[in-house]
Amino acid sequence: MYGPRDPQRSFFDAQSLPHRVADDSFYGRMGAVCDVLFRDEDLAMMYSPDMGRPSLPPSLMSGVTLLQFYDDVSDREAVQRVLHDLRWKVALNLTLDYAGFDPSSLCNFRKRLLEHGQERYAFSRFLAVGREAGFIPDRVTLLTDTTNVKGAGAVQDTYTLLRKGIRKLLKAAGFHLPVKRQGLSPQAQALVARYVDRPGKAKIDWADPQQRAAQLKVLVEDTEAALELAMDQDEGEVRTIGWLLTKILGDDVVSDEQGNPQIGEGTAPDRIISVTEPEMRHGRKSSAQRFDGFKAAVSTDESSELILDIADITARGSDGAQLMPTIERVEAETEVVVERAIGDGAYGSGKNRAACANRAPYPVDLVSPLARPRDPEVHKSAFDIDLERRMATCPRGYTAKGRAGSRRDGKPTLRFIYGRADCEVCDLFARCVQSKKAGRSLNTHPYEAHLQSARPRQQTDEFMKAYRLRPAVERKIAELVSHGLRLTRYVGQAKRQLQRLWLAAAINLKRLFTLAQAKKVDLCALLATLDPPRVGWMPA
Repeated sequence: MYGPRDPQRSFFDAQSLPHRVADDSFYGRMGAVCDVLFRDEDLAMMYSPDMGRPSLPPSLMSGVTLLQFYDDVSDREAVQRVLHDLRWKVALNLTLDYAGFDPSSLCNFRKRLLEHGQERYAFSRFLAVGREAGFIPDRVTLLTDTTNVKGAGAVQDTYTLLRKGIRKLLKAAGFHLPVKRQGLSPQAQALVARYVDRPGKAKIDWADPQQRAAQLKVLVEDTEAALELAMDQDEGEVRTIGWLLTKILGDDVVSDEQGNPQIGEGTAPDRIISVTEPEMRHGRKSSAQRFDGFKAAVSTDESSELILDIADITARGSDGAQLMPTIERVEAETEVVVERAIGDGAYGSGKNRAACANRAPYPVDLVSPLARPRDPEVHKSAFDIDLERRMATCPRGYTAKGRAGSRRDGKPTLRFIYGRADCEVCDLFARCVQSKKAGRSLNTHPYEAHLQSARPRQQTDEFMKAYRLRPAVERKIAELVSHGLRLTRYVGQAKRQLQRLWLAAAINLKRLFTLAQAKKVDLCALLATLDPPRVGWMPA
């Protein structure tokens, strides 16, 4: 049942008694706006109006959740700080003798937020304050970047993936219950006993290649048997785990000439690395920096330095694929126009440049550098490519006529091939031509015109000045990391996104305090007049 906060004050309120929590600290400033920071009625829809015991006040649970992510502490530690930490008591305006609550209440509160589409509650509320106060302008410059985030699941090898996957499948199909085992064949009963009743790593010499190969064969055969045993189950979880096991076999295991299974060489592009958290993937921030888990995409407003968007994304793929979805979310969330987006080279693809230039009703000025060629004198950018006349002129003045190339991204391309005789007499021949028979060849990009205009622009002072703004988002990411962004607490995309949003909300509140002080804005008045939150409106 919905239980609002008691407005009655106590003589033992932490804010009413002398304390050493600085007024200009995050906790002191939060305490100054505590009464209007969150409102019980905003989240009243998450509770029954007349059934059950009165709930803990939603405004209190929101405040505790915010502080929990700001201080990067567990549910149990958060409750301990509510009981004993004077900073938290001041920030939440609690009494010194407050009795506290069970840590599971925080888990239940997060569950309610997700069930009722309110995971963005604090994040959206603080952005609305930024808009009302004028901190976020109508037309914004968006700074965007990503950072790697560790997953909550353990990274597992193929043997462990198969073993734990079999156990998970059999339990999901109900074979951990005695009644489900009735009528099973002796082989099936032995399979269930081996993986459900006596789970654990096989007792072999794992340093012996022959024993490892024999164990892999057993696991593959048992996986196929478990899939067949659970084939008649229609539950969604069984089908999901069955698909998971099938993918693991396809990605990790190959057969040798004798038909025996063995671990395949290399790594499949979308390889599963954890049964505990199947959405985890291998990822790279660079050729030298590999990580296991996810990425967090962070976008900030250049003028206010407020976080306008934060998203949990897969570890695989280019960061640039997130640009257009990010712009759409920012404009929907804050009701602004993104007039410029600044990102590193990962965002400067031809596809992104075309999408930004052609975006209606307002185009987006994309500031992102193209990679500098290793040998600029013979790189494709050194050729004068006339797309309308379908002609290409090389650095030494030789020309080639373009002909239709393969279609990419549904768009036509051109292919230029220079004569071998012309190329052989050129002083750049050894550096320019790779073919043993033909001359230099060029293939245009499906968005060649946008790439052509981007290269000379990035040499201008205007581009350099704009691109120097980008490090601000890296500083914001560093601040998020210092408060726990790098470690994922929960399993599942919805819960991961909730963690990102509430952490970003805490960092935004900290920034709002600074902006309000600098610009003499009354945050209490703005918070008190905000509209109730919208429910379940944002795309996943």
